[in-house]
Order: sequence, then structure tokens, then C-alpha cells
Amino acid sequence: MRTRSTAGAGRLAALLVSPTLLVLTIVVIYPTIMALNESLYGPKGLDPRTGFISDTEPFVGLKNYTDIFTQAGDRFWNAFWNTTLFTVVTVSLETVLGVAMALIMHKAFRGRSAVRASILVPWAIPTAISGLLWKWIFNADGIANVLLGHQILWTADGFSAKIAVIIADVWKTAPFIGLLVLAGLQVIPQEVYEAARLDGASALRQFWHITLPLVKPALLVAVLFRCLDALRMFDLPYILIGAQKGSVETLSMLAQNEASNVRFGPASAYAVILFLYVFLIALAFVRLLGADLIGDGGTKGGRETRRVRRRATAPRPAEVMA
Repeated sequence: MRTRSTAGAGRLAALLVSPTLLVLTIVVIYPTIMALNESLYGPKGLDPRTGFISDTEPFVGLKNYTDIFTQAGDRFWNAFWNTTLFTVVTVSLETVLGVAMALIMHKAFRGRSAVRASILVPWAIPTAISGLLWKWIFNADGIANVLLGHQILWTADGFSAKIAVIIADVWKTAPFIGLLVLAGLQVIPQEVYEAARLDGASALRQFWHITLPLVKPALLVAVLFRCLDALRMFDLPYILIGAQKGSVETLSMLAQNEASNVRFGPASAYAVILFLYVFLIALAFVRLLGADLIGDGGTKGGRETRRVRRRATAPRPAEVMA
């Protein structure tokens, strides 16, 4: 009887999951296989028999990949380190600012709705519009230079361009982390903080020993999403700084540049390498912190919440004596 019930639950689970698997197959697995197949072919060349451009792309095997690490080695590694730098710096800053935003939005005060709306506005603005906005701010005669009192070429090719991209990206996406962390703060029982205050815990100790551990699962999910998004960064540096600028060129921009020049084989090779990079980062993230992502951290937080709650509701010695 138990075996039949288990089999029925398994069939129901497979039925419920099948639409998700179908969507993933259409939008992820099939394009990935096609990109991998396309990366094995080179650009169309002249047909020596007719003298015209060939109708088919020649099969070159792994030549596109070897060319990336040999002929285009300097440009590839520059784009690789730019992608990694933007990911590490922006996600770190966004995490700190996002947690601060969540704490502000979680506080009860007059005008909280207006503050929440103003904080979330940057995340609601499309990236293309955000890039144009910051391009106007970072113009030679823009607001940034007026406030600083110096003439800095933010949108030129150099270190200042990296700073401009980081500032614009942090401004836009820090509210995303703040929103997810705010959702985690909403489920923390207030009696946990009441018990901590009765024990004489300061605000800093409450944040470090109560808020941060209990909001950790939501924070880890937010950081993972932002890492995967930052690794694919394309539109913001492309619009804000421009194409083929070595200081801000990312792997996505390299793939787009090859595709725009009708070199679909090398473009697919760049896309496959970027896919593997993102996949390995996600896999390492889940392997190292997967317990918190799939719910073990939530169980641990639940045990801690229940322990503190019991402490808060337990009778005091004076009450027992009375």
C-alpha cells in the first residue's frame, strides 16, 4: 500500500514538474546545444571553385576555442578579468547597501511608503534608460564633474570608465538585494528582539546575532542571483561607455561584437565559455552554501527562533516565586 502511494506521489510530482522542465528545455537546453554546435563551425569564406562566398560554414572543430586563447588571448583575458572585477565589486557593494536599504524600509516610521518607493525606483528603471541617464551625468560638463569640481572623462576608455560602470550598476541593482532581504526581515518574529532587549543586547548585537543569521537564506539567494546577472553584464557598459572599449569590455560584449561582424562560430564559442563560467560559479556557490539555499539554513534559523521565543515566554524567577 505504501509502495503504491509512493508511486502515485512520484507520478504527480513528475506531472507538476513537467511544464517547468519543458520551458527549461526550450529556453535553456536547446539554445545551449545549438550554440555549442555553432561554435564548431567557422565563418563563411570564398568558395575556390566558384569564387563566390560559400553557402555553408566550414567545420573547424575546436579551432574557435583555441583561437580565443591564442590569437585573441589578450582581448579575451582582459574581458574575463573585467567581467570578474565588475561581479566582485558590484555585488559586494550592492550587498552592503541592499542590507542597509532593507533595514531602513523595515523600520516603522512616518513616510515609510514614500521611502520604500524612492528606494525601489532605480530597480524599476530599464537598464537602457539607466545607462543613458548616467551617461548624461558623467558627461564632461555633466553633474558629476560639476559636483567634484574636476574635469574627468568618465565615458572615455580608462579606469574612470570602470568606476562609472560600477557606480551606475550599484545604483540600479542594490534595491533588488534590499527587496529580497526585506522579505526575509518580514518573517522574523518580534518576540525574538524583545527577548534580546530584555537580556540587554545592544542594537549591533541584535543585528549580528539575530537579524543576520535569520535573514541569511534570503540574502544568499539575492547574492547568487546578482552574481549570475553581473557575470552576463552587457547593456550597461555598452550604452554608458560604448563598444570595443578595453577598460569595460566584458565577455558578453565580446560575443556580441563577433556576432555583429557575422562571425557566428567565434561568437558562439565566447557564449559557450561564458555559459560554462556562469555555470561553474553557480555550482560552486550552491556546493559551498547550498544547505542554506535549499532550506537547512532555514531549519537552523527556525531552531534558533524557537529557542529565543521559549526564552522570551518563559516565566522569570520573580514571577515563579510570586
